[in-house]
Amino acid sequence: MVLLALLLRSGRPNPWIRSMRFWTWFAGYYPASLIKEVDLPADRPYVFGYHPHGIIGMGAFATFATEATGFSKHYPGIIPHLLTLSSNFHIPIYRDVLMYLAITIVIGGAAESLSARPGTADLTLKKRLGFIKIAIQQGASLVPVFSFGENDIYDQLSNEKGTTVYKLQKKFQNLFGFTLPLFHGRGLLTYNVGILPFRHPIVSVIGRPIHVPKEDKPSKELVEKIQNLYIEELMRIWDTYKDTYARERKR
Repeated sequence: MVLLALLLRSGRPNPWIRSMRFWTWFAGYYPASLIKEVDLPADRPYVFGYHPHGIIGMGAFATFATEATGFSKHYPGIIPHLLTLSSNFHIPIYRDVLMYLAITIVIGGAAESLSARPGTADLTLKKRLGFIKIAIQQGASLVPVFSFGENDIYDQLSNEKGTTVYKLQKKFQNLFGFTLPLFHGRGLLTYNVGILPFRHPIVSVIGRPIHVPKEDKPSKELVEKIQNLYIEELMRIWDTYKDTYARERKR
């Protein structure tokens, strides 16, 4: 997912549900944790961009939709309101659960999930300008987040571009707005086959904010300029921590 987390006045996050002990057990399974690089004053809005999408975005859920990794302790006064697929809000009861848990949408989306494999960090980002534009319109500082290990908790069948599997997945995406990676994890008694995620540390590094001007109709040049600054900060995070948290990377 580049994961989008809008800190705007919307949604109904519930502190009690976010702080349930179950989420601590959930995060401890991998385990999932976060690294805070700088303080973020609570007197302004923020847009957090989460990378990579992975198959499901378990690190995004643990970090932004719950208190399992201590988000509120690290960033007091900031309550993340996270976005999800609009289709989820048409399902009774499930919609209300989403509003309480503040589930997120990862900006890399379906396209990025198809390239999520252990040891890789292939991002779909260059053409993703919508979240940059939203940040400028809201006057919200952009905060890149790179989650090491997100791609390592599931594997998926080979689906290189040009293969029949890839074509079918893209056609499904075009029709329904999302796609279905053919993934697998571990089982209860076996480690090689199953739907449970592999146990692999997920470390979400929350980087330095990029402050943007507030403009209702930002120019394409401004959006691209801010995007370049965003990518530079994201690459700085990767280069700083890759030898610690991505030592088994394939490229």
